Amino acid sequence: MLTRILGSAAGGGFPQWNCACPQCRAARSGSRPCVARSQSSIAVSADRQQWFLFNASPDIQSQIESFESLHPDDGSVARMQAVLLTDAELDHTLGLLLLREGRGLEVHATESVYETLTSGTGILRTLEAYCPVTWRPVVPGTEMVLGQGLSYRAFDVPTSKKMRFPGAAENGRVVGYRVTDTASRRSLVYLPGVQQLTPDILEELAGCSALLVDGTCWLDDEMPRLGLASKTSRDMGHVPIDGPGGSLELLSPLPIDRKIYIHINNTNPILLDDSPERLHLARHGMEVAVDGLELEI
Repeated sequence: MLTRILGSAAGGGFPQWNCACPQCRAARSGSRPCVARSQSSIAVSADRQQWFLFNASPDIQSQIESFESLHPDDGSVARMQAVLLTDAELDHTLGLLLLREGRGLEVHATESVYETLTSGTGILRTLEAYCPVTWRPVVPGTEMVLGQGLSYRAFDVPTSKKMRFPGAAENGRVVGYRVTDTASRRSLVYLPGVQQLTPDILEELAGCSALLVDGTCWLDDEMPRLGLASKTSRDMGHVPIDGPGGSLELLSPLPIDRKIYIHINNTNPILLDDSPERLHLARHGMEVAVDGLELEI
């Protein structure tokens, strides 16, 4: 199974267009070693022919163009088979509208996410006016076949984040995915948004070969400290990396071959290659995702 990280930043990308935080300034000026990143999404394949996208960011067009394996073949047939959604956030779903030129689109989503994208944001309802959309219901805890050579099992990720579009079911608002190569039985867990690493969620990680996990903020009060927002990382639905109960404390001891932070906010100092925070992660066996990184699992 091959996994390609198409985008590794949180909503807004890095640098973010309206931000002058230390990381964004460094990215624009070149004063510190760092690289720009697009908004988070990954592509997974068992055979390098059929590809499945997990989340569709607003940067999807440039992400597809940057990865030759996703380019259409000589018969103008797209290699992307479906999009699987972890939630209904705009940075994970706006890219669906940019796929409207296709002959049709298969979308895997929980009932809650599907309801939000039809009755709330209206993204899927708008998309259906341009191309056929097939909804594949995602039921947490159920193993599902995904093309040739892959299967997946979604798991519920509880969140207390306020719903922007009330009406959808609370269960299934956010999910993680465990994707398994049916030949090798090795698996990848994709978890770009998690508010708290509960015992149940940690159990879902057991035995996986690689983990792509929420790296939004380094500190819980990162945004308030910078004067950019009043909400904490947990208020926004994301466990911070550092501090008691943070992801570094809970994940670094786990016997997983590759543990990689993804969905990294522009305010997070781990985006700077020479930051003390980045070096601290390396000492604890944790990696930081970058666009274009590929994992063979």
